[in-house]
Amino acid sequence: MDINFTQEDLQFRDEIRDWLTNGGYPSHVKQKTDNGIALTKQDMIDFHKAVSAKGWMGYNWPKEHGGTGWSATQLYIFNKEFGLGGCPPLLAFGVSMVAPVIYTFGNEEQQKRFLPDILEFNTWWCQGYSEPGSGSDLASLKTKAVKEGDHYIINGSKTWTTLAQNADWIFVLVRTETTKIKQEGISFILVDMKTPGIEVKPIITIDGDHEVNSVFFTDVKVPAENLVGEEGKGWTYAKFLLAHERFGIAAIGTSMRQLKRLKNIVSELDNPELEKKVTELEISVSALEMTELRLLSALENGGHPGAESSILKIKGTEIQQTLTELFVEAAGEYALMYPGPHGFESNAKPEGPDFVANSISAFLNMRKVSIYGGSNEIQKNIISKFVLGV
Repeated sequence: MDINFTQEDLQFRDEIRDWLTNGGYPSHVKQKTDNGIALTKQDMIDFHKAVSAKGWMGYNWPKEHGGTGWSATQLYIFNKEFGLGGCPPLLAFGVSMVAPVIYTFGNEEQQKRFLPDILEFNTWWCQGYSEPGSGSDLASLKTKAVKEGDHYIINGSKTWTTLAQNADWIFVLVRTETTKIKQEGISFILVDMKTPGIEVKPIITIDGDHEVNSVFFTDVKVPAENLVGEEGKGWTYAKFLLAHERFGIAAIGTSMRQLKRLKNIVSELDNPELEKKVTELEISVSALEMTELRLLSALENGGHPGAESSILKIKGTEIQQTLTELFVEAAGEYALMYPGPHGFESNAKPEGPDFVANSISAFLNMRKVSIYGGSNEIQKNIISKFVLGV
């Protein structure tokens, strides 16, 4: 395995670092992320527009569809440097999830209609997969689409729909046929969020934030031309999409940035036990990075992701959760005074170190990462099939 970067790779890394530090990264967004201040919808739009203007929005797309055509190594460098730079995660729903489905399985008209807007971030997408009774067992979904003439009529509901309150479009998995095998009879449809009959209701999570929603469909009339690929083949497209989603969940760059911050904080405390935990975590982060580099090496030599992508998902999310736990431990008794930005009615700042302010809300929010993208328990089943053949 050769994990050394080429000179071209290092030049590419330097180009990203220059963009991050010399005006490419919008300063008002950077100022907020560096100080743990929540971003507005417009902040997120500004950030994505800046990435688009640089020509990087299609970072995981082939060139023939307007993407960068980057190698797996370049994609790794891009994700890592953006994480180290403290950038907000690029919203995956458009560029990383629905777009690959559209350019792989969609027709030419759909590609011309949707892909340019995704590249320019003119359209904010959200994902309609999970339902109140269908999460990790997604194939049990019940939202139904009945074809009537040249339209589908959709009825049902989706839940945990991230940032649906901001979205212009949603891609949904719907049941177009009832079959004995639950993975069959599922279709993949694109829906304009302004369509009559769609209702978005907020779900306020344990950290007090409005990040996710329930989305209800009542006799929603969608043109049949918005069906992607073949009717009843949606489960195939869903699995394809999830493979793209899991690739970046490990978020190594972001974890490395947070680890450096945590080490600086702990170095000022007289707490040998906490220092030991941070050192152990640093070893885990290094091992995770090596695992991803091994996967990169295989991809660059014509291989395909196997159990590694699930390993990265499991260990990456466990590390993210451990980081937030150690920040809370470092905060000590002050953590009890900082329930997060939604816990105070005034702007008065209680006494205590600055880093404490968001430690509890981050700890609570990050409980989700071991669940989305396929729960870690499901990932262990996938690993067993790859490694043990069972």
